[in-house]
Amino acid sequence: MFPSISLAQEIGLAVLLVAVIVWVVGLGHMLWDNRFHQPEPSAPEGLPMIPAQRGSAGHPMESVELTEAEKQAFAGLIRTIPLH
Repeated sequence: MFPSISLAQEIGLAVLLVAVIVWVVGLGHMLWDNRFHQPEPSAPEGLPMIPAQRGSAGHPMESVELTEAEKQAFAGLIRTIPLH
């Protein structure tokens, strides 16, 4: 086919060309299918396996009292955050 490249390179080029054609056809098929795809019905709002979120009066093990130094350090950290 090309006089300047070897037979192995020609075979590799042919395989690469076939792979590109298969990829383009597959991509086109996928996009064509998605064009007419109807959305599936949405899931119910509340999933029964996930418990409801507790209010502010949660379990005592879920909260920690901060010392005054920790509160001041946290307040200083919050003041350093830019609010743009």
